[in-house]
Amino acid sequence: MKRFVEARTGGEAVAGDGVLFLREQQIRLAQELMLLVWLDMGQAASPVLTQFGLGVAQHRALQMLAFQPGLTVGELQGVLGVTKQSLARTLTELQERALVRTEQGRQDRRQRFLFLTDEGAEIEAQLFAVQRERMVAAYREAGGNAVQGFRQVLQGMLSEDSRTFLARRERQTRETVKGARRDGQ
Repeated sequence: MKRFVEARTGGEAVAGDGVLFLREQQIRLAQELMLLVWLDMGQAASPVLTQFGLGVAQHRALQMLAFQPGLTVGELQGVLGVTKQSLARTLTELQERALVRTEQGRQDRRQRFLFLTDEGAEIEAQLFAVQRERMVAAYREAGGNAVQGFRQVLQGMLSEDSRTFLARRERQTRETVKGARRDGQ
């Protein structure tokens, strides 16, 4: 049996004095649910991908660039966990279709920052909209406390690299608000 610390809500003690014992069966059920949700969310986006002649790799790249405009090619490769060759094919297809554009770094000309074009942003918004409907319905059904707990569980499962990636996004958002760009301009 594994021990997990259960979050306290509203300052009240929870059953078991803050310790939750999870059986392997419960963990496997959670894993199964996550896999099924991932598959179902992909199926929800599938008609839009088909409509625009895009695949899952292009969808993931569009999503990441919508979340974090201005990622470098290397950063996108790292967060997606794909090979250089695979990402190069994906980016070439997206650029040929004018869905993604690059900007050369002002301080380091070798750097290429990636951004969605207006058309790329429109397609990504349509893909997000179909998945958003499912998420909103699930959040409404679960209620506010469950939403916060779900977010905490997901954040708790992130790798150190993913946590660093998200922290960098928050830092970049603050810097952009102050007027600084990532490449120093």
